[in-house]
Amino acid sequence: MRGKSVLLIIGGGIAAYKSLELIRRLAERGVKTRAILTRAGEEFVTPLSVAALTGEKVFQDLFSLTDEAEMGHIQLSRSADLVVVAPATADLMAKMANGLANDLASTTLLATHKKVLMAPAMNVRMWQAASTQRNFETLKRDGVLFVGPEDGEMACGEFGPGRMAEPLEIVAAIERALALPGPLSGIRALVTAGPTQEPLDPVRFLANRSSGKQGYAIAEALARAGAETLLISGPVDIAPPSGVKLMRVTTAREMLAACEAALPADVAVMTAAVADWRPDIAANSKIKKNTDRVVPLIKLVENPDILATLGAHPRRPRLLIGFAAETENVVQNAVAKRKAKGADWIVANDVSGDVMGGDRNRVHIVSAKNGKDEPAEDWPDMTKTEVGARLAARIAQYLGHAA
Repeated sequence: MRGKSVLLIIGGGIAAYKSLELIRRLAERGVKTRAILTRAGEEFVTPLSVAALTGEKVFQDLFSLTDEAEMGHIQLSRSADLVVVAPATADLMAKMANGLANDLASTTLLATHKKVLMAPAMNVRMWQAASTQRNFETLKRDGVLFVGPEDGEMACGEFGPGRMAEPLEIVAAIERALALPGPLSGIRALVTAGPTQEPLDPVRFLANRSSGKQGYAIAEALARAGAETLLISGPVDIAPPSGVKLMRVTTAREMLAACEAALPADVAVMTAAVADWRPDIAANSKIKKNTDRVVPLIKLVENPDILATLGAHPRRPRLLIGFAAETENVVQNAVAKRKAKGADWIVANDVSGDVMGGDRNRVHIVSAKNGKDEPAEDWPDMTKTEVGARLAARIAQYLGHAA
C-alpha cells in the first residue's frame, strides 16, 4: 500500500478514538492520510490529535473560505485513492444512502467518485433499526464496501452487533480495497441466486428451500476478484454482498427477463433454484376452502428454462455455469444436465441434507473438453464462502486461457 492515500472521515461516536490508532497503523504502511473531522467527531477526538498523526491540516467546515479556495470539497473528495468512514455513524450512513449533503463529510461523500469503505459503529438497537438496515442495503447495492460491525459490549453497557471493527481489521479491509486490479478486472459477471416464487393466489406461492447463500458468496467472490458483478436474486433474507449490483426478482419469468437484459456477459453463474412449474392461472383472490372440502384443481405449466435459454442465446456468455441440486446420482445427473442445457460447466451438489440452509457445501464440477465430458472434479467439504472463492479463481484461470 506504500504510496497510496486515504481520506478518513471521522464520525461522532465513542469509537472515534480508534481512528487515531488507524491513522498510525496506516502511516506504518506508508499510507498518507487526510482527515475530515465532523462536528460530532470533535466531541470525542481533537483536531490537534488528528493533525499531529496525519501531519496534515484537518478539514471540518464546508463553508470555510480558506479551505474552499485552497482545496474545495470536490477536489478533496477525489484527491485520495480511497475514502474511509470510521466510525460510520447511523447519521452518516443515512445521509450517504439518501444523497443528503449538509456538511463537509456528507458533501464529500456525495461528490466522490472513488471507492468508499465504511466501518459502522453505533448502539445495537440503532444498528438493528429497520431504517439503518435499509440504508445499509442501499449503500451495499451502490457499491460501498463495509468492514464490521462486530458483536461485543457497547459503551452504553448493551451487548450485540454495533462495535466498530478494530483498527487492524480496518487496515486489512483498506489493503483489499486498494489492491491491484484483480484477476477478473474488466470481466462482466452475471450471477443468479435464491429461489423463485410462483403465485397461486395473493397469499400463497410455490417455492423451494433455497437460501441463496451459495449464490451470494459466489457473487461477492467474483466482485472481490475485480469482476463487474450483477446479482439477480429471488426472495431471500441476506444482505447484499459488497461491491455487487443487486437486482431483486420474484418469479422465474422475471428472472429470465433480467438475465437476458444483462447480456452480454463474460461469465454467468446460475445458482438460482428456479421453479420448474407455475400455476397456469394465479387467482386474483385467496382460494377458499369449499364446503364439500374438495381440493381445488390447480393446473401447472412449465416455466422457461433459464440456463438452456442462455445456452442457446445469440449473446451467450463466454463461460456459462449451471448448478445442479440433486438428492441422488449427483454426478450422473449433472453430466446429463450439462449436455441438455448447453452449459460449459455444471456445479453439482447433494442437497438431501441441510445444504440449502446451511453454511457449508461439497460440490462436484462437471465440464467438457473437446466436446467430451471430463471426469468430475470433486471438491472437499468447505464453507460456501470458500466454494465461492475457489470457483472465482477457477473462472479467472479459464477466462485467462480462453482470452
